[in-house]
Amino acid sequence: MFSVGDKIVYGENGVCIVEKIAPLEMSGASRDKLYYSLRPLVGSGIYYAPVESGAYMRAIMSRDEADAFIDSIPGIEPAICHDNRFNHVDAFYKELFKKHSCEALVSIIKGLHQRMSERKTKSSRAESTMKRAKDILHGELSAALEIELSQVEAYIQSRIGAQAE
Repeated sequence: MFSVGDKIVYGENGVCIVEKIAPLEMSGASRDKLYYSLRPLVGSGIYYAPVESGAYMRAIMSRDEADAFIDSIPGIEPAICHDNRFNHVDAFYKELFKKHSCEALVSIIKGLHQRMSERKTKSSRAESTMKRAKDILHGELSAALEIELSQVEAYIQSRIGAQAE
């Protein structure tokens, strides 16, 4: 069980802060069932997740794990869907999101970047999928490294660039 103040990855919603653990304050809601009130780091609103649910939740990585992960980024292969039918491309990337791993998110970002650079036109669908993957990835790295979200990309570049020297 998580505690109030913990930063967790909640499904495909990215990093959330546990704001409260209590029964729902709604008429008709069971007073015996506890829910996490989760505030996303990226975006707005509040998610309510039963403490005893099957929803994917995990603690964010530590600072050392984040640095080690960033160091591994150059070796992560892009996820490329060779099928051009929209529904097949969407299904391909949706399956990767379901892995809930930073490696899968980097694969998505690299794959979509490569796919868009090979085409003369940009797909708004691909751009929104890439943005979603970056938001989730950068949200966790921001929280783990305790840096602003806007600084994550530069931090990754500086760390990867330092490896190449």
